[in-house]
Amino acid sequence: MKITGIDKELLTLLRAVAKDSHPREFIGILTAEKGILNELQIIPGTQTGVSSAKLALDMVPIGYNIAGSAHSHPNGVLSPSDADRLFFSKYGSCHLIIGSPYLEHNWRAFTANGEVLSIEVIG
Repeated sequence: MKITGIDKELLTLLRAVAKDSHPREFIGILTAEKGILNELQIIPGTQTGVSSAKLALDMVPIGYNIAGSAHSHPNGVLSPSDADRLFFSKYGSCHLIIGSPYLEHNWRAFTANGEVLSIEVIG
């Protein structure tokens, strides 16, 4: 599915979760409807740390439609690491990185190939 936007309330939630998790990373799965990212799912068993987060992918429900992911970078860097790019290439088509200090402009979207993706904030 081609992602063209993100619901403003979801983006606000992502920023809040990232800030609340600081200094640890968080990671979650994103779903979309009609090309708009609209929901965050936190998967049970997910592991977080100060320099990485790992999803328990075996806990994702069967048939779950993964549009992409969102995770935080407490160091504020809005570029994917090599591990991020590998994950992006396997799960979904749009991935968000939310960076410290978690303000309105401290996020970026990426394609499954790790390239910057421009999406509209809706709402």
